[in-house]
Amino acid sequence: MKTADPELMRAINRLNVLDTIRRHGPIARVEISERTELSTTTVSAITASLLDDGLILPRHEGDIRNEAARGRPRVMLELNPDAARVVGAKIAASRLVFVLTDFRGDVLSKLTLPIRIDRQPITVIADLVEDGVRRCVVDAGLSLEDVDSVCLGLPGVIEHRTGHVRSSPVFRDTNVDFASEMTARLGTSTIIESDAHAITLAHHWFGKARDLEDMVLISLEQTLGLGVLHGNQLFRGAGGLSHNLGDLVLGTGSQGTVRLSSQAGESAILGEHQADGRFAEAIRLGRGMAHAQALIKAEDNVLIGAAVRAGEAVGLTIANIVTLFAPPRVILVGSSLALGEPFLNSLRDAYALAIPPSLKGVTELIFDDSTDDFWAQGAAAVALYELYESPWNTTGPAL
Repeated sequence: MKTADPELMRAINRLNVLDTIRRHGPIARVEISERTELSTTTVSAITASLLDDGLILPRHEGDIRNEAARGRPRVMLELNPDAARVVGAKIAASRLVFVLTDFRGDVLSKLTLPIRIDRQPITVIADLVEDGVRRCVVDAGLSLEDVDSVCLGLPGVIEHRTGHVRSSPVFRDTNVDFASEMTARLGTSTIIESDAHAITLAHHWFGKARDLEDMVLISLEQTLGLGVLHGNQLFRGAGGLSHNLGDLVLGTGSQGTVRLSSQAGESAILGEHQADGRFAEAIRLGRGMAHAQALIKAEDNVLIGAAVRAGEAVGLTIANIVTLFAPPRVILVGSSLALGEPFLNSLRDAYALAIPPSLKGVTELIFDDSTDDFWAQGAAAVALYELYESPWNTTGPAL
């Protein structure tokens, strides 16, 4: 019987301990041992190595059993915030959002540039992104030499391992090697990730999935994205591909294949309103869904009907995802949530009808109105994730 590679097992154990400290620190060694199911001897050896490398710090606390008890102060372990600094960014059609974080993911500076960039030449977009990253770093009193990694989150189909953007509504071109372009400009390792994966990791690290090892996130933005977390790891397709949920086939009709984007995508929902003067201007500024919400409140029946159809399509899609994976939680984020009750009620009703009886009550649905800063913080988390949570990823920086 073939045994596991001892070097790989040591790396996995080391990163398991480091992730446990990240999630639960300050934490004692004995609790790390309990949570990781590693021996106290193994945990002691790993934490000693992490302390030597400057990745974690000790915190000495007084004896917490009772005032009369004697003994050495209890040593708690936590991440060293100065061990690394990363920049994360949300790149959207109408705005660029940047955050700089420390090794714990705490935000040190942030910057929003309300600039419409969709369909601009790649060089123009790269110029704006470069300027945003540099300004965000300078605002924190640092230089790019102090930054270990940069992660840019974009909508569309992203090949994570190579940094190629196969398609994105932000770019006029396809198959863009954006990672190489930005790495050369910044002189810092730059990761390209789907915005859906970034916000998934944001919720796993800082938000509504901190308590979970498995979950699903659905992003309802200009494109429809999917993030799947299993065993604390993001699931990616071949070559590290992200998932374009909008391409999901719902059925066939007289005009051919019916995909989710044709029912629940932003263009499908806004429909003919996109040509309306004020509405068109709102869309250009990235406020199309907010304007749609105002019209729905004013009882615009066309938009109400579109919101109901979109909700039904998304509800059925969630039911199919739950049937396949049975996750404990599905988190929905994105601008489409601004459509309000017609969309949300339709989604809930369709989901309740479509979910198999055997799976009723298994999955909790969470609707979250995440800020752009939070999406960018998720991109920063992807950069940190590459730094210390993926020992099998030989392309990324290693600790």
